[in-house]
Amino acid sequence: MVSETFKQKADAVNALPKRPTDDELLQLYGLYKQATVGDNTTEKPGMFDFKGKYKWEAWNKLQGTSQEEAEQKYIELVDELIAKYSN
Repeated sequence: MVSETFKQKADAVNALPKRPTDDELLQLYGLYKQATVGDNTTEKPGMFDFKGKYKWEAWNKLQGTSQEEAEQKYIELVDELIAKYSN
């Protein structure tokens, strides 16, 4: 179960005045999925599903990371993005 802080940060990142880079968004996605679901057990998307493949890989590379650790890393990344994109 994710913390209230995690939920607040998830809302905050959606309200950023500027869009983070694709790499930052993939990091956010992977950490979010790892924190909320745990290890990726889904099948890798097909070779023509580029977006799905990148998202799957971002999540899959966090294999073995605890949900608590992923949650903490997500919160830290959102704080960095808020500082970077809110100015």
